[in-house]
Amino acid sequence: MAVGTDTSTGTSAEGTRTTGIDRYFGITRRGSTPGREARGGLATFFTMAYIIVLNPIILASGVDKFGRHLDFAQLSASTAFIACVMTFIMGVGGNLPLAIAAGLGLDAVVAFQIAPTMSWPDAMGLVVIEGIAICVLVVTGLRQAIMDAIPLAMKQAISVGIGLFIAFIGLVDSGFIHTPPGASTPVGLGANGGGTLIGWPTVVFVVGLLLMIVLLSRRVPGAILLSIIGATVVAIVIEAAVDVPDKAWGTQVPTWPDSATSTPDLGLLGKFSIGGAFVHAGVITAIVFIFTLVLSDFFDAMGTIVGISNEAGLLDEQGRVPNIGRVLFIDGVAAIGGGMGSCSSNTCFIESAAGVGEGARTGLANVVTALLFAIALFFTPIYSIVPSAAATPALVIVGFLLMTQVKSIPWDDWDIAIPAFLTIVLMPFTYSITNGIGAGFIAYVVLKASRGKWREPGPLLWIITVLFAAYFALHPIKQALGVE
Repeated sequence: MAVGTDTSTGTSAEGTRTTGIDRYFGITRRGSTPGREARGGLATFFTMAYIIVLNPIILASGVDKFGRHLDFAQLSASTAFIACVMTFIMGVGGNLPLAIAAGLGLDAVVAFQIAPTMSWPDAMGLVVIEGIAICVLVVTGLRQAIMDAIPLAMKQAISVGIGLFIAFIGLVDSGFIHTPPGASTPVGLGANGGGTLIGWPTVVFVVGLLLMIVLLSRRVPGAILLSIIGATVVAIVIEAAVDVPDKAWGTQVPTWPDSATSTPDLGLLGKFSIGGAFVHAGVITAIVFIFTLVLSDFFDAMGTIVGISNEAGLLDEQGRVPNIGRVLFIDGVAAIGGGMGSCSSNTCFIESAAGVGEGARTGLANVVTALLFAIALFFTPIYSIVPSAAATPALVIVGFLLMTQVKSIPWDDWDIAIPAFLTIVLMPFTYSITNGIGAGFIAYVVLKASRGKWREPGPLLWIITVLFAAYFALHPIKQALGVE
């Protein structure tokens, strides 16, 4: 049983005097110590620090409607800065060991689905709107209502589909697979799709992927980050020993910078537009994009929050998370912050489990993690030497981790299995997370209605399905209205 604390006298039930920090975070009450919280914060940082490299690589790989890319160094600085601020706020305000950073999967939606239809500021404006929507949903209680309306298997299918989509992006961006000349098949092995692995960057990718697989299977803490570092070292050696064309590496050439530190370039902060998306992409498309972001964000966050809190032994007798309303609201604010910082929606990270495993039980661990993100802000030149080939194995592995949820889908129940299948396969096959979610929801509602169970999906899911139907039929609708 956790030791109680007498806040009036500043002593624990065992007579041990406590500090102000102990009383504020309830460290003793939750059975922890400042030392454990510090170790937990350190472990969490090193297991999720890869996001400072991976998020910029994903976003910088995207191109907006006007052919513009985001700057890698600015993305790296913004990613670390927003993670620092929001992780600190979650620690002090939510008092849970839940670190926050740019969400993988969400950044892929922004980079490869949303940005190509509008400008980057427009896309980040939608992220801000998404965060505001989440905060409103939390305050009104609708967040829970929407979550309850969508079947668990569909939520799991969305995660699995995003995992496959991310893995596919990693394989393509690394040059491991590509569209062959003449497009005789959609994709083929190798940078030219000809069936043979070509180029030294591909070697770096394979080495990094194998290293990541080995370290993860052996449960090595920080396996993803260590593998990215190891693959980058291999890339630096290859670049020094072999004449590799810079374009083969992509935007990041693995050469050591003149200086390891620099003043953070936070030029992307505030570069967002609230209304531009509705002009460039259309009202219905923008609304569907917002819905997709909200859906992906709050389901992922809810699972992470409950899972980490359970692992830390913080759930009450009814299975509720302490300060859940405040925690969910901060998660919504994190999405707003990510949009304002142009580094995509921020959310709670499952890697926080590493800190919990080291004994973290309170928000003090987050304060430590935030401090390390602040320090990382000044080492952007080091991150800029990481080539895409060294970081993309992480996308494949993250895809695998998300894919593991497929085992929980009831494949013998076709009413849910077919929609789940369509959700999963259409994300990578159409290169669109939105298409997968929409097709799955429509199939689910249609199947239920065809069996006379039209009431079962509920009004919220019917409304969502109608929105997706309008999204898919946007072109004929515009033609019918004479606007195209």
